[in-house]
Amino acid sequence: MFDRIDPRSPTPIYAQIAARVRVAVGAGELKADDALPSVRSLATRLRVNPATVVQAYRELEAEGLVQMRQGAGTFVTDVTPERRARERADGARRLIRELLAEAAVRGISAADLRHAFDAEVEDVKR
Repeated sequence: MFDRIDPRSPTPIYAQIAARVRVAVGAGELKADDALPSVRSLATRLRVNPATVVQAYRELEAEGLVQMRQGAGTFVTDVTPERRARERADGARRLIRELLAEAAVRGISAADLRHAFDAEVEDVKR
């Protein structure tokens, strides 16, 4: 789940961790009462300070997506279908923002992206 965390990204690592959990919840990849990796194990795996993981988990807890249980770990809360749909929509918008930012760096216009996107969608339909 955390394979796409990029330490070179301008997006802070804690925000990338939180975003990945949001996407997993929205997609149904994570369900109610599923445990997230422990702070220590995720920090070791990503080679980051444990405080970075704690910051991500606290942000998710403030949003009501997870519950941190002292001594037991961090668990996904029961998320309504409407909330899952909202998380999917938010995830899609984040992807679009990232794509637009990357395209701007490469000198690709939004119109060029739209044309390429529409062409790819048509290819998938076939």
